[in-house]
Amino acid sequence: MRHHQPSRTDTTQDQLSLFTEQEQQTPYREAMQEAVSPRALAIPIYRVTLVRESTLAYHDVPQMRSSKDVATLLRAYLKEVDREYFVVFFLDQKNRLTGIHTVSMGSLTASVVHPREVFKGAILAQAAAIIGGHNHPSGDVQPSREDRALTARLYQAGKLLGIHMLDHIIVGSEGHYFSFADEGLLEKEG
Repeated sequence: MRHHQPSRTDTTQDQLSLFTEQEQQTPYREAMQEAVSPRALAIPIYRVTLVRESTLAYHDVPQMRSSKDVATLLRAYLKEVDREYFVVFFLDQKNRLTGIHTVSMGSLTASVVHPREVFKGAILAQAAAIIGGHNHPSGDVQPSREDRALTARLYQAGKLLGIHMLDHIIVGSEGHYFSFADEGLLEKEG
């Protein structure tokens, strides 16, 4: 008596029948389809990441010891811009610079900044402290009423989040800069 040896086509047919059996409705599959009905709300699931865009060549890892250090770095970072930019410097516990984030690019005379955009990057970068900075393309470094109000909001938000705002620097022309901390306005405004 000869035994039937399954050929490759028989085996393939057997395997296919296994897959078709799995696709039959089961009580679990029916329950899942009911749970994800056309009326169900699709809730997005997000993953938040911090992406390094580029680097800024600098002599050594700068430790921000004074407003002059910050103004020098800010001027180097914004050296070729023709409009107002607001940036935030991320610092570790020893006030060493760990990153720079451009929060806003504005017009010739203004840049719209909100605390959530400033601190979103700081939280993701695990910054212990921040320093805000922006340029005045006009060259005049005196803070506007809006600059003072923004500084107060950022200072308060930083206190709430536990990320200290150490200063807000405005750079202008010919090496001039304004420091809210040096002028004693940081805590006074905040």
